[in-house]
Amino acid sequence: MSLFNRAKIIDQNFTDFVQSENFPKSEIDVLKNISTKSDLISLFESQVLSRHLDLKARTMKEEGKCFYTIASSGHEGNSVFGKTFSYKDMAFLHYRSGAFFIERSKQIAGTTPIYDLALSLTASSDDPISGGRHKVFGSKLLNIPPQTSTISSHIPKAVGAALSIDRAKDLQIQERELEYDSIIICSFGDASINHSTALGGFNTAEWITHQGGHVPIIFICEDNGLGISVKTPKNWVHDSFSNRKGFKYIECNGLDLIDLVQKSKLADEFCRTNRTPVFLHMKTIRLMGHAGSDIEFGYNSKENIEQNEFNDPLLHSSRILINNKSLSKDDILKLYEHSREVVNHVCDEAAIRPKLDTSRSVMKSIISSTRAYNLPSEPKETNREKVFGKEYQRIQKPQHMAKLINYALTDILNQYSNTLVFGEDVAKKGGVYNVTANLMEQYGIRRVFDSPLDETSIIGTAIGLSHNGFIPIPEIQFLAYYHNAEDQLRGEAATLPFFSKGQFVNPMVLRIPGLAYQKGFGGHFHNDNSLSVFRDLPGIIVACPSNGLDAVKMLRRAVYESYINSRITVFIEPIALYMVKDLHKPKDKKWSFKYPSIKEDISVGEFAVHGQGSSLIIISYGNGFYLSMKAKIEIEKKLNKKIKIIDLRWLSDTNIVSLMKSMGKCAKILVVDECRKNGCYGEGLVTDIHSASTKPLKIRLHAAENSFIPLGKAATVTLPSKESIINNAIELYNE
Repeated sequence: MSLFNRAKIIDQNFTDFVQSENFPKSEIDVLKNISTKSDLISLFESQVLSRHLDLKARTMKEEGKCFYTIASSGHEGNSVFGKTFSYKDMAFLHYRSGAFFIERSKQIAGTTPIYDLALSLTASSDDPISGGRHKVFGSKLLNIPPQTSTISSHIPKAVGAALSIDRAKDLQIQERELEYDSIIICSFGDASINHSTALGGFNTAEWITHQGGHVPIIFICEDNGLGISVKTPKNWVHDSFSNRKGFKYIECNGLDLIDLVQKSKLADEFCRTNRTPVFLHMKTIRLMGHAGSDIEFGYNSKENIEQNEFNDPLLHSSRILINNKSLSKDDILKLYEHSREVVNHVCDEAAIRPKLDTSRSVMKSIISSTRAYNLPSEPKETNREKVFGKEYQRIQKPQHMAKLINYALTDILNQYSNTLVFGEDVAKKGGVYNVTANLMEQYGIRRVFDSPLDETSIIGTAIGLSHNGFIPIPEIQFLAYYHNAEDQLRGEAATLPFFSKGQFVNPMVLRIPGLAYQKGFGGHFHNDNSLSVFRDLPGIIVACPSNGLDAVKMLRRAVYESYINSRITVFIEPIALYMVKDLHKPKDKKWSFKYPSIKEDISVGEFAVHGQGSSLIIISYGNGFYLSMKAKIEIEKKLNKKIKIIDLRWLSDTNIVSLMKSMGKCAKILVVDECRKNGCYGEGLVTDIHSASTKPLKIRLHAAENSFIPLGKAATVTLPSKESIINNAIELYNE
């Protein structure tokens, strides 16, 4: 037996040590009216099944039948949490939660956890949660959203889900998916507590609790003392959380079933009664290294490895079962070997099940959704005075974009009772640009509220809220601030339908004021002109209106898409156009618009065409479109011909076929993009048009320079301008 094959050694050790009754010691061994013998046997069975799945996965990986393994071995004490906490409590799980998953499955008759996990291990398209897209612990029936190799990125959304429970009760949200008395379970490793994402989640939970809010969540820290190869400092977890204000700290022995049962019931009762966070610190060990490819001898001594292996939680459980006369050692060994046979047989069957084999089958779930809601009735036009109150007279008059978006949010909050608006300064202040002004006064602090200054927690909270039937409309104050939290959208929100076949979704409309051309602000932090971070996110809708009329209609459609189709929309609002009222000259009011009828919206991918000319076409969006419209008269005068300008409006879901049809016979296309040349949407559009065209075309991309934005007089010199658009148009036409 190889010294480095610890899986075989651990497997053989169990049999040898049980046979000789050579068990590790513990202080607690006697039942104290907290569990029955049958409960102990069930918990132990789940531990054993989880262990054999780990062992089989190692073998199958060597055979090329399994592709990704992170063992649950050493963490099998979490089987207790699978029994203590109801399956109605949504659980965001650590990647070592095999025993938890198996034990929770026993709460519902007819489940097949071993087969389901085997299908996931072998990446079969029959896998009921991810359809073969990843090895995950997840189940719609068991209320376990899938997590992929989660370190700590699930913690903010778990907090958001916890916040949603009592909020849904207070607001009587019909779309809610969690019971009013439920709680949230969130497990993670000890190394994860150091991650900024985790700290943001913990802080948000404490921040809400500090103000009297309810966050019924049990944070379970499964502390094995290692983060891959890095040791966790002694007492680090205890000292960091035992005296943390707003948290109930409970420590438990992850190797001892009896202590785990006692402490988990205490945590459950406290959290469910007080609706405040509990930090349940489970101290345990790790077996078989970090993951399948990890060689623990590279950073750990043979003595420490063997000491941990003798401290195996399955050996502790065996001792407890024997001492409480629940099972004999022969019973234990028979159960162990029978479980091996079951797991091996089931995994061998799963290995021959079908796999995903086409791009279409892989991509099928990117925007899928099994959620079905009936659209709320539209507010009646005759009810406008009541809805808008003191603003009613002003909605009859043309307004700039900021005001029109404010009106749109007013209507949306009125129509959709499950919508929430939140972010930094959005409540009493009404946002930096007054876009959310008066919404809190009208709809209350439970629906329009300020967040802590933490973009990660803003998006994470939105994800959690949407798990429970809300349609969040969070705001990131400036585009550059989004980069602090991009993994929440990229790694969590965007991937959820993909890895759950649409069984779990987290729709939202993420409002982000941004882009350049601002006069009052400078520098890249407030004048960030790059949207490339959204360009490669599958399934995300990206919207960028150029005027207030379109902004209203597009925002309505974005909320509709979230409610009906569970889509995520990133809604970019060009700050420089917020207050613009004029187009060609002061007070011409050609960029001011009346608030449209409640029935009007713009379908995703629907672009706008201005002009009928065929000599030259300009395609743009946002500020670029506004500047192109300013340049249109002079271009037509210089060419003595009419031109056409297309406003994309939606930067994703572009209908290239319709766009080509709208271009007609014109062979000269100027794409104006205010974002930086490398990575801008215009870059991809040029490629798409070339690929779709059946005739020779002359296409020019006029984008911003690959530069950050400076402050002061030079703030716009790297950006497209009215003059540069005119020059590029003339040059292109004359080529």
